[in-house]
Amino acid sequence: MLNEPLYEPSGHLLTPVDHEVPQRVTRLRELGLGQGPDQEFDAFARDLAAAARHLSGTERPPFAMVNFVTDRQYLSGLYAPADPGADPSEGVELGREVPLDHGYCPHVVVRRKALVLDDVCDYPRFAGNPVVDKLGIRTYVGAPLIDHTGTTLGTICIVDTEPRPWGHPGLKLIKEAAADLVTLIRRREELLD
Repeated sequence: MLNEPLYEPSGHLLTPVDHEVPQRVTRLRELGLGQGPDQEFDAFARDLAAAARHLSGTERPPFAMVNFVTDRQYLSGLYAPADPGADPSEGVELGREVPLDHGYCPHVVVRRKALVLDDVCDYPRFAGNPVVDKLGIRTYVGAPLIDHTGTTLGTICIVDTEPRPWGHPGLKLIKEAAADLVTLIRRREELLD
């Protein structure tokens, strides 16, 4: 079932129960979001990756996403570096649909709060997530996209294959970026009216 929690064999909860899915699906349909790639959201993710790269002082940009969460995760905005030395203006296309048990965005959506994991392996609750073993994800920073109706539409997030010390600057970056994206979505809605 849609709202049944998923557990790993050891009994750790992988995906939180999300009772707001029906409301979120309706709202995303009203806004025309989460059904396909969006060039503006791809550009937003690219800019977020560049800002995160600058913040962390690393040569390689991280991955960045605009993720709408329902009974699946859909990455309407996606930036993935082409290679370890890639410039943030370049990227490669990855799959955009992600199962709910992969990653940390479903937790952010249910919590309705930002989440900073400098090294996901430091947190037993999150270290067993499939993205650690399958994709080598080691760091995560995400914030919810809560629109003016109070609906959490999804998240924006930054992930990488190396731990990064995000701290308060990373939290500030992701929260400000989420607020900017919610404003952009609101402007789009006003144009629909």
